Amino acid sequence: MSKLEKYKNDFKDNKIPETMKATVLSGVGFENIAVKEVPVPEPGPKQLLARVDAAGVCTSILKIIQLGADHKYLNGWDPAKWPVIMGDEGSLTIVKVGNKLEDKYSIGKRYGVQPAVDHAPINYLERYNNNGKGMEKTAVGYTLSGLLAEYILIQEEVMEGNCLIPLPDDDMPYFAISMAEPISCVISAQTRNVHIYKDSPQTSRYAKLGIKENGVCIIVGAGSMGLIHIELAMRFRPRVLIVNDILEERLSWVNRVLKPKAEEKGIKLITVTPDKIYGLLTDITDGKMADDIILPVGIKKVQQEAFNWLGFGGVINLFGGLPKGDSMLNIDNIKVHYEEIKVAGSSGGDPGDYIETLEAIKNNDIDTGNYVAAVGSVDNTVKVLNMIKNNQIQGKAILYPHIKQTDLKMIDHWDKEKENKFLEENLKD
Repeated sequence: MSKLEKYKNDFKDNKIPETMKATVLSGVGFENIAVKEVPVPEPGPKQLLARVDAAGVCTSILKIIQLGADHKYLNGWDPAKWPVIMGDEGSLTIVKVGNKLEDKYSIGKRYGVQPAVDHAPINYLERYNNNGKGMEKTAVGYTLSGLLAEYILIQEEVMEGNCLIPLPDDDMPYFAISMAEPISCVISAQTRNVHIYKDSPQTSRYAKLGIKENGVCIIVGAGSMGLIHIELAMRFRPRVLIVNDILEERLSWVNRVLKPKAEEKGIKLITVTPDKIYGLLTDITDGKMADDIILPVGIKKVQQEAFNWLGFGGVINLFGGLPKGDSMLNIDNIKVHYEEIKVAGSSGGDPGDYIETLEAIKNNDIDTGNYVAAVGSVDNTVKVLNMIKNNQIQGKAILYPHIKQTDLKMIDHWDKEKENKFLEENLKD
């Protein structure tokens, strides 16, 4: 049996160490984030212990580091007093089951986890403001144990929120499951777009969720999340898909990697810089403008300008957030009243979006390997966070907690075969 086969399938011994490596936040600021050796948690009667097979490093961690107890999802929980394990993206295998869950869960079964848990806190209420009263959401990698560690404690909040998600195929690669959370945010956002239809002048209106089929869709920004938006928008088969970005190298990547897929689906994919988008849009639509505009960029000026590109009955989706204190946009009443435009927004997914995402990955609606930029051991977490902070990485870093310490490896594309080879070479003995 190879090292990888043993790792994946052999749970007879199932030796769990006393300590593990984990990415721990112990205060506000980058000086308080570090990979440390900490005790492996013991699951309670209604808890699970899972092995983390792969984990993504999310941009949202930067906000937790910056805000600490002031973050909405920490709500007074002070990491200086009660350190928290970071990480909200990952792939899991159950290794220990609490005695009240033994009839439902088994060792060796694989799962993903939706980190945005729509459930009030159950544990450590005294650590939250006002003992957690009024809280309707908790989150993995915030006050609930996170995924940038060798093991994760799956707590009651996750179980009660139905956020532990079985895989549609147990042979799916670890990295792809780690990509499911950011992809689920995109799936959630795109289904917030609502278009109104009438089959004839005398029939009733009805609504459809999603990007308009055979319409004109604009994705503004070809950064990490924008690229995922582009590929997933193809599921709705718009007639024209316009990608707008200020950086030519990003647009070149779109033309090289995603344009062939669009052509296979009969979609005309056009890349354009901001200075040319209005004229291009006017020409290709005969002045009717866009049906859908999705804005993965959190830039106020860009979001405001995009309203001018929207056509009759169109939907503008404010996927990118704006900073508190500078978040007001002007909306022309005439555009709403006479042109019937709609404004949508979304800040994350739910378990249903996560399940839909896993199916989309399984069915190759999206090639998750397109968006992996680096791989390595969990020791690289702080380095990756600094790279994200300084805009030095385009795409997702996937870290494997159970490999020996390895330097971060920059890559162009990742797949199951490459992952298996990497793990076989680097798994700990």
